[in-house]
Amino acid sequence: MALLAAALGGLSAGALLYLVGGRGAASFVWGLATLPVLLSLLIQIVTSLRRGDAGLDIIAALSMSAALAFGEPLAGNVVALMYAGGQFLENFAERRARREMTALLGRVARTAMKHGPDGLQEVAIESLAPGDRLLIRQGEVLPVDGVVASRSATIETSALTGESLPVTVESGGEALSGTTAIGPPFDLTVLRPAADSAYAGIVRLVESAQQSKAPSVRLADRYALWFLALTLLLSGGAWIWTGDPIRALAVLVVATPCPLILAVPVAIIAGISRAAGVGVLVKGGGALEALGRARVAVLDKTGTLTHGRAGLSDIWAAPGFEADEILRLAASLDQASTHVMAEALIEAARARSLRLSTPQNVLETAGAGLAGIVDGRKVAVGGSIYARDHVGDNGRIGKPAFASGAATVDVVVDGTLAGVLVLADPMRGDAATVIQRLRKAGIDRIVLATGDRAAVARPLVEALRIDALKADLTPQEKVDVVLEARKIGPVMMVGDGVNDAPALAVADVGVAMGARGAAASSESADVVLLVDRLDRLADAIGISHRSAKIAMQSVVVGLGLSILAMIAAALGYLQPLQGALLQEAIDVAVILNALRALRG
Repeated sequence: MALLAAALGGLSAGALLYLVGGRGAASFVWGLATLPVLLSLLIQIVTSLRRGDAGLDIIAALSMSAALAFGEPLAGNVVALMYAGGQFLENFAERRARREMTALLGRVARTAMKHGPDGLQEVAIESLAPGDRLLIRQGEVLPVDGVVASRSATIETSALTGESLPVTVESGGEALSGTTAIGPPFDLTVLRPAADSAYAGIVRLVESAQQSKAPSVRLADRYALWFLALTLLLSGGAWIWTGDPIRALAVLVVATPCPLILAVPVAIIAGISRAAGVGVLVKGGGALEALGRARVAVLDKTGTLTHGRAGLSDIWAAPGFEADEILRLAASLDQASTHVMAEALIEAARARSLRLSTPQNVLETAGAGLAGIVDGRKVAVGGSIYARDHVGDNGRIGKPAFASGAATVDVVVDGTLAGVLVLADPMRGDAATVIQRLRKAGIDRIVLATGDRAAVARPLVEALRIDALKADLTPQEKVDVVLEARKIGPVMMVGDGVNDAPALAVADVGVAMGARGAAASSESADVVLLVDRLDRLADAIGISHRSAKIAMQSVVVGLGLSILAMIAAALGYLQPLQGALLQEAIDVAVILNALRALRG
């Protein structure tokens, strides 16, 4: 912003001075306004050369330096304005929606409720030591890894492991930091310090992956070497052939690659804005380009290809019972529970327009089930072990086997097993269409990488005809899957949980399901789907391709016209200022073309 203001202000002030007759003062102001941009550019060039990168910025630096050296400050100021404008646009694209990882680090509370000699005390998690006993309240995120010291604990692990269904951890079982307590309060015995917890390990993985990720190469720099060589050949040849350094300067001025410096960022920003319009946040031009270059897609399962929450998938009814009545009785009783499965059953019953009754005398056993009276009938809902305790001697009925990836809820009515409600994490309705669109968009290989068991994920792989399945993965193993896939081509990783964050960070382009996903995945990803629709990913890839195509059109047309202008300048038909103005006209044309990326 400062460089752009300096170049524009200097050009304007110099023009005013020139109009009132102060030609010497005008030249001084134009030259002075060029210097900040030139110095900034030289610093960037030195930094790039130390990394082994030679960009088109060198041509801009040569043209500004030559303009000042050969007494053409106005031409130098015009070039400085073009360059500063391009840098401003490009930096704006990079800054757009870039966030820090504060959300990831802030997920876990900084304090915990610790049992002490004087009762409960709120202490900093950094002070916790193995053996400390904590009270974990409903809705809290576990701050450290620990062992359940109460009878049981019901926790939601999807953010950490990708498992969509809640888990009941019995007394003595281990519960990991980063998971959420969704059942009644329970006691937790600290197993390891906060710095060594599973969640802290994932944070370190994300930070390490981001540091090791190679920076994106600007589209403009891919053409740097040959265009630089052509420019030096024409300008040097014109100088040697005619002995006139002004001809060399004119070639340099019209050679300043503003079709690349300006048009490409404009096309990319237009693409980013277009993507935002369909609910996709793209964090910079490099991310938009990488999205279009991806050839391998690594997809998470829970919350990505599935909805990420349990839903009723089937009802088995014992002889003498009706499926809807079983669901109605179970959902009526579950109105007294806050369990996530209870919410799923109530939602399913309402979707079928079933009339729910008010339960009475409800007694809930945390993590196991609940029993009560519904419309004068004794109803019990829970797991197989819980239901068995409520079935009378004559009420035991054999039930079929269910898919290994589903969770089952037994329903007992008046001492008889009335039926079984089957819950599963359903596949998104648009998943099959999105997979087809990804293949049409140039994705050659699709891999499903999940923390779920293989038996749970395999039906999804077969239904969607996904190329490979990697199951039972830890966050580090997901990173390994991405690195292995990179041998085939650029990798796009799509996920929504904390366990996906390291893989998203290390992929060539990470895409997070941000509508309901974890903050960690959104922070470490390059692209965030702000709406809970997977088809918008295919839309974003299409936008990326179109933006790249329009940018390339601007490059080809702009550089073609620049080369013709360079030849004319070498032959003496263009003076430096004329060349700068002609280059401005070329810039306007390619920028107008680049803005077409805003349209659908």
